[in-house]
Amino acid sequence: MNKKQIGIFSGTFNPIHVGHLVLANYMREFTYLDEVWFVVTPHNPLKEADDLLDDDIRLEMVQIALHDFDNLQVSDVEFRMQRPSYTIDTLEKLSGENPDTEFTLIIGSDNWIIFDQWKDYERLRREYQILIYPRTGAPVTIPSEFSSNVYCAAAPIIEISSTFVRDGIKAGKNMRAFVPSQVYDFIVKKNLYKS
Repeated sequence: MNKKQIGIFSGTFNPIHVGHLVLANYMREFTYLDEVWFVVTPHNPLKEADDLLDDDIRLEMVQIALHDFDNLQVSDVEFRMQRPSYTIDTLEKLSGENPDTEFTLIIGSDNWIIFDQWKDYERLRREYQILIYPRTGAPVTIPSEFSSNVYCAAAPIIEISSTFVRDGIKAGKNMRAFVPSQVYDFIVKKNLYKS
């Protein structure tokens, strides 16, 4: 029996924006993946935690954003793990809990460039499939020894960032076009990111 193919798209999603949905939907529809799971990260070891909204609020925003997508799911697995959590530990935990599933790590080309800074990056590269999506200014080079499990997807290049959305909201701009509509309503109602 073929194992289910799940892509893991990790991030703080602070907040989730339409670019995240475009990328995840592309990976689901135009690659071998059956589903994409958004893993909401409590704290990225490579980023400062200062401007992070509460974990449960960011989780709720992702749940709202994915409500109408059958093959895009949200996971809070890292909320139950030691912090800071590392990708290798998350994938090991998910693999242990889902033995009938193969997990693929979805990362941007900007992260692929610094992949050797990730904890146990050699194991990640060896034991899991990796799907890379393009980012401006970060060309993808995949050494031939990794070509059997590291792939570059021809996903659209998305220039929206959560920082851009947060800064726009702080500046009093209408950012509705950049965030899923119901998530934007949630942000406005809760008065989030107003500084």
